[in-house]
Amino acid sequence: MKTLKEVAIGDTCKVVKLHGEGAIKRRIMDMGITKGVEIYVRKVAPLGDPIEVTVRGYELSLRKADADMIEVQ
Repeated sequence: MKTLKEVAIGDTCKVVKLHGEGAIKRRIMDMGITKGVEIYVRKVAPLGDPIEVTVRGYELSLRKADADMIEVQ
C-alpha cells in the first residue's frame, strides 16, 4: 500500500482508497480528493509538512497526516 505522503515531487498518482473516518474523511472528500482522481505532487515543505498538490485543476496544501490517509497507485 502506497500513500500520497510517499509520492515523489513532480509525480502524478491516482487515488485508490481513502482511509480514516467521519469528519476527517468528509473533509478530504470535500477538497475534491475522491476515488479515481489524479493528484500531481507540486512541492513538499522543507520539513515535509505540508505537501502541495494539484487536484482537479486547483492547488491544495495537505498535512502529512492527511496525505497518509490517501492510498494511491
